[in-house]
Amino acid sequence: MDTFVIDGGRRLKGRLTVSGSKNASLPIMAAALLTDQPLTLHDVPDLRDLANMRGLLGELGCDVQYEGNLTRLQVVDESASHARYEIVRTMRASICILGPMLARRKRARISMPGGCAIGDRPVDLHLRGLRALGADIRLDGGDIIAQADELTGTTIFLGGPAGSTVLGTANVMSAATLARGTTVIECAACEPEIVNLAETLTAMGARIEGAGTPRITIHGVRELGPAEVRIMPDRIEAGTYMLASAITNGQVTIDNCPLDALLALLDRLDEVGVGVTRTDRAQGADRCTVMVESSRRLNPVQVTTQPHPGFPTDLQAQIMALLCLADGNSIITERIYEQRFLHVAELGRMGAVLHRQGPTVVVSGVPKLVGAPVMASDLRASACLVLAGLAAQGRTIINRVYHLDRGYQRMEERLRQLGAAIERVDEEEVAADASARVAAPR
Repeated sequence: MDTFVIDGGRRLKGRLTVSGSKNASLPIMAAALLTDQPLTLHDVPDLRDLANMRGLLGELGCDVQYEGNLTRLQVVDESASHARYEIVRTMRASICILGPMLARRKRARISMPGGCAIGDRPVDLHLRGLRALGADIRLDGGDIIAQADELTGTTIFLGGPAGSTVLGTANVMSAATLARGTTVIECAACEPEIVNLAETLTAMGARIEGAGTPRITIHGVRELGPAEVRIMPDRIEAGTYMLASAITNGQVTIDNCPLDALLALLDRLDEVGVGVTRTDRAQGADRCTVMVESSRRLNPVQVTTQPHPGFPTDLQAQIMALLCLADGNSIITERIYEQRFLHVAELGRMGAVLHRQGPTVVVSGVPKLVGAPVMASDLRASACLVLAGLAAQGRTIINRVYHLDRGYQRMEERLRQLGAAIERVDEEEVAADASARVAAPR
């Protein structure tokens, strides 16, 4: 199992380009199941979750051609309808094949999905939406079994305790493209990834209105055809590298930055004292170039995660690392996944002063963080610990960094290009080196 070894205290400086979005790529790839025509995607990142999705689509009769950041998908066999546990357990987003497969093949069997251990994330809203379209759904041996001779458009409310559901909206919207009549999704997710999916479905021949707003209207069509689209930049990757520049008092230029999808983060960074300056006006705000610089004094702020356009839960852990070094007390409240605080204890091992009460953490800023052995628990917590390690004095050893490969493309290589001292090594090498230092005569 791989481990990151980081010698902190180096100021990041340089330039990087944001990769295509993982969270946009997954449901868009699943949309290939809605047709037997080719779907060509540009800017698909090289990530473990997407490799798993390619494998899953291959098992479901899809011919998958992948080279560089170009992916070509085309269904050649529609007889399969079972998404097996062995693949589905590796990523939660595998649930997004349910709607497309049901709409096109009339039947789908999918194992209950897995993914990061960040708390309860039920799929009941997905199932509620598909039932409203006319699907018969039951559970059998840990599998969801859905059947429908024909889906029929209707009005569906998709709100839940934490607001709208992104993958649920993707599932229902995708299924509704082939439903008879008109479907209206109320309390739809407004995330830009949903807009990117709607753009893809529209390019395939779907009729969709209102994507990016709480009400999406889908007029069903008889069939979908071929399309060629570009995946949006990954706003979470962009935000993570903005925070990496800030926490090291760096100066990093970020290309292909989806600035207009990060307004909540920009608002908080401005209050903290981090400058994000757009330097290229030739591109739109969805793909522009920015310079990120930080003042030496960081101000404490309040952060509350919310559905888009609020502050993204996927950047909560990373901004917590930054606020550990702020001059005063910050308050972070998690409104999406209340258990998404597994990084708190690990930051404490590095000298952070954190007090958790339910869904809220009070972050009391300290003058410095100190390198220590820590354990990554999920994808974004892993990124948080990397950022803390970059700023810490001394050496930080992060175990179980396989989580990072699900959402960040070769993170250690890109950080090294910015001047970070970070290496990926086998954990057995780290253990052997530690044993040798202990055994060495003093």
